[in-house]
Amino acid sequence: MSTTIATISDSTTGTNIDVIQEDDGSVTFVAGATLDGDGANGQFQGPPCYAPRIYPGPTLDVIGNAGHPGNWWGVVTDNGKASGTPIVQTGNDPKPGAFISATALNLPGANGQGLPDRSPFKYVDSATVPYISLPHLVIQRAQGVVLGCRCVITDSRTNASVEGVVADSGNNDHIGEISVACAKAIGLEVGDPNEANGGGTEKAVIRYQFFPDTAAIVNGVTYPLQSS
Repeated sequence: MSTTIATISDSTTGTNIDVIQEDDGSVTFVAGATLDGDGANGQFQGPPCYAPRIYPGPTLDVIGNAGHPGNWWGVVTDNGKASGTPIVQTGNDPKPGAFISATALNLPGANGQGLPDRSPFKYVDSATVPYISLPHLVIQRAQGVVLGCRCVITDSRTNASVEGVVADSGNNDHIGEISVACAKAIGLEVGDPNEANGGGTEKAVIRYQFFPDTAAIVNGVTYPLQSS
């Protein structure tokens, strides 16, 4: 029997979104789609999410959406806290001079061991990987491990669909958030010139389905299931 595990009052659209766990264990909801640039650090030649204003290249998002000195929430800092100083990528990193943006899902290194927080490769790249971000409450209430699990995102207007991974989490007052790569895969508009700053759709026409305890396989890469 399907069960409503959460009802999210979405501050972006002013609507209530029911999140339902189906008989087969999958979880579904229908919402709009805002764009999440987190985790993009140039890992696969795409642009980074955030960088200092003097950075010469394009970025997925504007630095104001990452915070400001004394209160950084969108970039990795030297002390791991909002009060710290953002870490800048160096010459051995994909995008020297850019900041490092994180996702809730952490990826291991080539040897299977954990990576340090300052590694650009620890996070899931919004620029190239279709992923979704879920409210903390949904991740907590769904039965099974959610971070790293398989998801399917479909635009009900066109039936354009893409397989992805649950890679990020966010506040409980917003639901319906996807990576830039996900938006492009199903034909949604992105921002201009910063692709994660705008685009998407406010209309509740995007169907989200994710499968707790089933590891996502995207572009031949198997993602780790990670307890929240």
